[in-house]
Amino acid sequence: MSIIYFIDDDTDVLLINQKYFINAGFDVKTFNNASDALSAIPLQSPDCIVLDVMMPDIDGFKALPKIRSLCSAPIIFLSGKDSEDDRIKGLLSGADDYMIKPYSLGELSARIILQLRKNQKSNDKNLLSFPPLVINTQEHKVFYYEEEIALSNKEYDLLLLLANKSGSDVTYEEIGNTLYQSYIDEDRRSIMVLTSRLRKKLSFYAGLDNAIESLYGKGYKFTLKPSA
Repeated sequence: MSIIYFIDDDTDVLLINQKYFINAGFDVKTFNNASDALSAIPLQSPDCIVLDVMMPDIDGFKALPKIRSLCSAPIIFLSGKDSEDDRIKGLLSGADDYMIKPYSLGELSARIILQLRKNQKSNDKNLLSFPPLVINTQEHKVFYYEEEIALSNKEYDLLLLLANKSGSDVTYEEIGNTLYQSYIDEDRRSIMVLTSRLRKKLSFYAGLDNAIESLYGKGYKFTLKPSA
């Protein structure tokens, strides 16, 4: 269920939006000021944000970069300002869309769904999936289903290298040149220790204990198959 944040100082607008979008199957969070929304984002990141422009305390234009520093959810501006200059300012400030008040709830719903689809396609490009293992290349994180696997930077780099060459032999020399920008025979021991640590962490998860195969005297092979 997608989480939608509605940020608006008009309580009536929030109630109308909340009722409509809950009935439409969304998980709706409402805030009558930007400060409360900014505090909530780290606790539950939204999938889309509908942000009023004209608000006391922190207006939409000032809130937008603060929101962007906390999450990558698409942002739709709502505003009573309907001049071309205002719309241009809103879009150039970093908003993904700009709607004029008063607005149709049906059109707003369509625009939210469009942004969710666009964002999902973008996120998919950043994911390498080897069920049940998923690598998020944008966030440099690795997951077993929904559970994050804690890896060091070098462990992550090694896993990414092997996963990108799934099913192929990856030599010690290639690993050294990728991870350390150079390779000499003495580096083999360091690579073996690093791989051992990575394999040990993966082995705690069912189905990942044999994800990295040793190639005697040569290197390693990632054995998990990518999802279709």
